[in-house]
Amino acid sequence: MKIRVMATALMLTFGLATAAVAQMDPMVGGAPMYANKNIIQNAVNSKDHTTLVAAVKAAGLVDTLEGPGPFTVFAPTNEAFAALPPGTVDTLLKPENKPTLTKILTYHVVAGRYDMATLAQACRNTPGGRVSLTSVEGEPLIISDNGGTLMVTDSKGNTASVTIPDVFQSNGVIMVVDKVLMP
Repeated sequence: MKIRVMATALMLTFGLATAAVAQMDPMVGGAPMYANKNIIQNAVNSKDHTTLVAAVKAAGLVDTLEGPGPFTVFAPTNEAFAALPPGTVDTLLKPENKPTLTKILTYHVVAGRYDMATLAQACRNTPGGRVSLTSVEGEPLIISDNGGTLMVTDSKGNTASVTIPDVFQSNGVIMVVDKVLMP
């Protein structure tokens, strides 16, 4: 009987420890995102963000996103990039289009560490339920809470949903989004 109780206690303890680790290190694109690694160190492992990583490299933003930050990155998935008009990504990745690519990518980054709870609370406390954050690119991103789903509206009026919030990094937080935002 004592062995059974001890075994049950160990399984519960192991289960709770595993759940705590899972909460701290969410999976994105089939890979764990470790809170002690920076944005680039984690993003390169996500199979859902290979296009974003290629774009960040082409724009020369790797060192910046490996820096101390903190940054909040609204990270579009490969599917989000694939939804752009045909040829757009290939065109943007060309060296002569680096300024345009840089502008689009920095539009997805906000200085500071914003998590879902903070942004949702700010939306609730703001008349109209919308909060404006200034992107590193310089133009605003409008955040709203749609029944527990954060929405990000770009300057063109297009809206992306945050599909995976609160992916904490050593130098910020990633919010996975389902659309590419355009300045």
